[in-house]
Amino acid sequence: MKNKDEKKLIVYSTDAERLRKMEEEAAAEERVDTLAADKQNLRVSRDSKQRGGKEVTIIRGFVGEEDDLTDLAKRLKTACSVGGAVKDGEAILQGNQVEKVVALLLSWGYGKTKKSGG
Repeated sequence: MKNKDEKKLIVYSTDAERLRKMEEEAAAEERVDTLAADKQNLRVSRDSKQRGGKEVTIIRGFVGEEDDLTDLAKRLKTACSVGGAVKDGEAILQGNQVEKVVALLLSWGYGKTKKSGG
């Protein structure tokens, strides 16, 4: 039996406008509003597991849209002059940049940024 709260999915419809509205509603529900910089609780750590011994700096705990995290990662990559990526809600920078990233984030207003790990 189905719950009353479950949405009914359309298997087939010729009403393109209705389908577009349903897709927009679903996308709007999935979006997470990005918290302000001073409310973010970020953790910066160094990792080398499953990377062939190469060190990376990982920024975890960002609450918000993927695009905003991508923008933050781009700013950090530029400031540190390194490469990196955004993957699974984490920003990953090449090399051990922990101290530099923590200092940058604090100067940019991310007041709850902390170094985690050893």
